Amino acid sequence: MPADAPTILATSGGIDYGVRTRWSVGALTHHAVELSGVTGRAPRVCYLGTASGDSAEGIHNFYDMAVEEGWHGSHLQLFMMPNVPDLTEHLLAQDVVWVFGGSVAGLLAMWELHGVGEAMRAAWEAGVVLTGVSAGSICWHLGGTTDSFGPDLRPITNGLGFLPYSNGVHYDSEEQRRPLFQSLIGSGALPAGYATDDGAGVLYRGTEMVEALSERAGASAYFVERGPNGTAVETTLETRLLR
Repeated sequence: MPADAPTILATSGGIDYGVRTRWSVGALTHHAVELSGVTGRAPRVCYLGTASGDSAEGIHNFYDMAVEEGWHGSHLQLFMMPNVPDLTEHLLAQDVVWVFGGSVAGLLAMWELHGVGEAMRAAWEAGVVLTGVSAGSICWHLGGTTDSFGPDLRPITNGLGFLPYSNGVHYDSEEQRRPLFQSLIGSGALPAGYATDDGAGVLYRGTEMVEALSERAGASAYFVERGPNGTAVETTLETRLLR
C-alpha cells in the first residue's frame, strides 16, 4: 500500500533501548510506518544495514524489533553478495524501508556498485516510505557531514540527491557537527539544508520539507542557509513532539 506521495522521514533517531530486546522502535520510526497507511495486515518493513557492513548483530536486532512490533520484516544485505535476486522488486514490495547508521561514505559506495540508488528511487516514487537514522538520513540528500573517514568530520557531497538539500545529523550531541555544517553551507560547499538534534527528524513529501518532528522533549530541527560574506543563517523550526 503506497503512501499518498513520495515520502522520506530523515532522522537522528527512531530507535531506543529495548526492555526484552537490544533495541526497540522509537516514535519517529513508528510514525514512518503510520505514514505508509497500512491497515488490516502487518506492515512490510525492510531493514538495510549497509552503513554498518551488514552486521549480523544488527540484522538480528532488527528482526527482534519486527517481531515485537508485529511487522512483516525483511532485510536487504549486500555483503558478501545481495541476498535477493532483484533489488528493485524487493524494495517495491515493501511499505517502509528503514536504513540504519554507520559509514554513509561506505553505504553510498556499495549502493552505487549494486544499483541500490536506482532501486530506491523507484520505490520512493511508487510511495514506499523511506526512513533512516544518521547515514540513513544523509543518504537521501545531496550531502552532509560525516565521520566516515575518521574522527575529524569531513563533508560528503555524493548523496543520492532525491532531496535537493544538505543534511546535518546529531546536531546537538557531537561538537563538530553544527560548526562544520554551517561553515560548509556558508562557503557554498554544501547547499542549504536541514539539521536534526538527536531524537528529531524532518518529513518530506516529494522534495518539500513539510514538518519537523521529535521523539524527545527539547530535540529540534533547523534550516541552515547561506548568508552574506560566507556566513550561515540558522533558523530553528517549529518541531512537533510525537506521543
